[in-house]
Amino acid sequence: MTEPAQAGGSQGVSLGIPEMPAPDYPADVRARLETDAKEVIARYPGSRSALLPLLHLVQSEEGYVTRTGIRFCAEQLGLTTAEVTAVATFYTMYRRKPSGEYQVGVCTNTLCAVMGGDAIFEELQQHLGVGNDETTQDGKVTLEHIECNAACDFAPVVMVNWEFFDDQTPESAKRLVDDLIAGREVRPTRGAPLCTYRQTARILAGFPDEREGAVEATGGAGPASLAGLRLHRGELPSPKVVGQRDASPADDPGAHDTATSPSPAQHPSSHDAPRQTAESDPAHPADPVAEHAQDHATEEEGE
Repeated sequence: MTEPAQAGGSQGVSLGIPEMPAPDYPADVRARLETDAKEVIARYPGSRSALLPLLHLVQSEEGYVTRTGIRFCAEQLGLTTAEVTAVATFYTMYRRKPSGEYQVGVCTNTLCAVMGGDAIFEELQQHLGVGNDETTQDGKVTLEHIECNAACDFAPVVMVNWEFFDDQTPESAKRLVDDLIAGREVRPTRGAPLCTYRQTARILAGFPDEREGAVEATGGAGPASLAGLRLHRGELPSPKVVGQRDASPADDPGAHDTATSPSPAQHPSSHDAPRQTAESDPAHPADPVAEHAQDHATEEEGE
C-alpha cells in the first residue's frame, strides 16, 4: 500500500516499492496543530515559505520530525512528502530520531577547540557514556558537537537548547549535564532562562516565548567583539601606527604617497609590504620585473 497523495502535490512516478503510510496524529492533536499551522502560513505571501517554521512546529510536538510530521506539513502546504523530507534532512536543526529533553552542544570549531572545546567534548562523551548525536538512556541529554555560534570571545562555549553557557571547562560542563539529568535548576550565562527542547522548537516556529523573564533577558557580546565598535565611538585610544621596518627617521614620510595609498610611514600594514629583496637572501631580488630587466641586460651584453 502506497502513501496517499498529498493535497495539491504530486507524488511523482511510482517505482512499485510498497510504502507503509505514516500514522496520523490523534484527532485533538491534529486539530490543535492545524490551528497553529494556519496562523504560521498566514504570515507568508506564499504558503510553501512556511515550511521551515512548520517543521519546528511538528518537532515541538514529539521532539523530532517524524514521518507523521512530514506528512502533516506536506498536506498543509500542498507539497509532496519528498519535498518536505528534502528540507528536513538538509538542516541540522531538525532532528530525525528521538532525542533528549536537553540538546547539549559543544562547539568544536577552531577557537573553541584550541581553548578546550575538544577536551570538553571528549570528557562529556566518557562521563555520559554516549557518542556524538546520541542520547542518554534516561532520555534527558543528547550530546553533539556543533559549529561556531558566534561567541568566540567566550570560548569554549557549550549550548543547551541554544542557550549559552560560556567559558566552560571539562569540570563545569560535567556539573552542567549532571544538574540537567538530576532536574536541578540551571541558568544560562546570559540570555533567556532555559527551557525544554520541545518548548524551544515552538518558539522557533514563531510563537510567543512564554518563559518568565525571557523578554527582559539580555545577552551582550564580550569585550573582544565590541572592541571595533568602541574604537569607532572614540571610547578607546586610537591604534598605534606602525612605520616601515628599518626605516630611517630622515626618510620623507610622504615620498611614497599615491592617490589611493598613504605613505608607508602612515600605513599600519606598511611593514608587511613586499620588499625588493628577500632579507634572508639579498643576492636574489624578489621583484620579478627588476630580475627580468637584469637578465635582459645581460643578454644584450653577450651579443
